[in-house]
Amino acid sequence: ELTPEQSLRANDRDSLYVISSFANKFFQEQLWETKEGKSVGLSYYKERGFLEETIKKFQLGYSPKQKDLLSKAAIKSSFQLNYLEDSGLSIVKNDSALDRFRERMIFPIHSFSGRILGFGGRALQKDNKAKYVNSPESLIYLKSKILYGIYFAKQHISKLNNCYIVEGYTDVI
Repeated sequence: ELTPEQSLRANDRDSLYVISSFANKFFQEQLWETKEGKSVGLSYYKERGFLEETIKKFQLGYSPKQKDLLSKAAIKSSFQLNYLEDSGLSIVKNDSALDRFRERMIFPIHSFSGRILGFGGRALQKDNKAKYVNSPESLIYLKSKILYGIYFAKQHISKLNNCYIVEGYTDVI
């Protein structure tokens, strides 16, 4: 039986998985179903040589330019502000949430079992302060414990008894 503290921590962890899954779906919808996503996001992936099948397999997405679109959508869907902040999806100041990944290409980070743990976001603007922004560590995302793409590669690694480690998201894909 779990202690009250363990139960609370398990609930918080489950909430972070749920909100990360919501965000992953949101980023994919922005890529495939919006004018901005298609013209900016999809064209970027295609310029990089990614086939639509690959984009869908890796669940790649796009975060729009609007500074709080994901945060507003999550709150409208009854997600609590503290989970947006704890997951690293939003930066909260004065009870107002701004999207961490706005105007970025989105690379979801999967667990070994395929659950969404966090995200990597690549800026498209050359004058952007940071080329990449990643989810901060959380109850579900421990950077030193996960390799990007391991969920998709684990069967091949096992079958071939061989694994190549590369640096970037697009290198893995």
